[in-house]
Amino acid sequence: MTRIKDSVVWVTGASSGIGEGLATELSKAGAKVIISARREAELERVKALCAHPDQVAVLPLDLVELEDMEEKVKAAIAAFGRVDMLINNGGISQRDLTVNTAVSVYERIMKVNYLGTVALTKAILPHMLARKSGHIVAVSSLTGKFGTPYRSGYAGSKHALHGFFDSLRAEIWRENVKVLMVAPGFIRTQISVNALVGSGEKLGKMDEAQANGMPADKCARIMMRAIEKEKEEILVGGTREVMGVYVKRLFPKLFSRIIRKANVR
Repeated sequence: MTRIKDSVVWVTGASSGIGEGLATELSKAGAKVIISARREAELERVKALCAHPDQVAVLPLDLVELEDMEEKVKAAIAAFGRVDMLINNGGISQRDLTVNTAVSVYERIMKVNYLGTVALTKAILPHMLARKSGHIVAVSSLTGKFGTPYRSGYAGSKHALHGFFDSLRAEIWRENVKVLMVAPGFIRTQISVNALVGSGEKLGKMDEAQANGMPADKCARIMMRAIEKEKEEILVGGTREVMGVYVKRLFPKLFSRIIRKANVR
C-alpha cells in the first residue's frame, strides 16, 4: 500500500479544478506538495489555501515547452530532495465539431495533453527508476475510453495517454514504480470555460453538465484512495457516465446510437 503522508507529490494543472483539489487534499493528508501550472499568481493562491503552506513548493510550468522539462524536474527534486509521485493533471479541452476545428487546434491539444505529459514523465522517470520507487498518475477522461461529439481532438489526446501509460506500466513494474490512469467524467471545474473552439479561441462559458458535476475536492479524494490502494485504472463520475464505458465495450452499436444524441455541448 502506498503512503501519501510524508510523500513528496508533484501536481501539474494545480492552479484550479482537480489540481487545486489535489493540492489542498494532499496537504491536509500530510504530503509535501509541488504545484505547477502556467499562472504563478494562481499557484500562490492555491498554496495559501493548503493546510501546510510551508510544505508546498510553487513551480511554474508550461506543458507546451517540452524542452524545459528536464530543468523543471531538477527544480522539483531540489524543492524537497526527491519526488515520490507525479500527478499529470494539466490539460485543455475542446468544444467544437471536427469539420470546424483547425488542425492547429488539434496540434495544441495534443501537445499539451499528450506530448507535454509524456515529456514530463520521461524526464522524471530516471529519478524514480534509480530509487526503485515511485508513483505516476495520469489524469485522462472518460472520453479517453470513448469519443463523443465536439471532443474529437480532446478524445484523441486522452486515448493516446491510455496507450502510452499502459505500455509504460508493462515496462517498469519490476522497478516498483506504479502507474495509475484516472478517467474522470463531468467534474465541477473551469475546463469547459477554457476549452478551445474550432478557431482556437476559448469557449468562455460553463457547460451545464460541468456545472452539475462532481466537486473537484471529492474527485481528488477518490484519486488519493486509488493511489494508496495502488490501483491501475479508475473511472470517476456519475453512474450514467461511467456505465458508458461498459456499454461501449459490450454493446458497441447500442452505444453508438446513444452517444449521437448525448448533450455534451
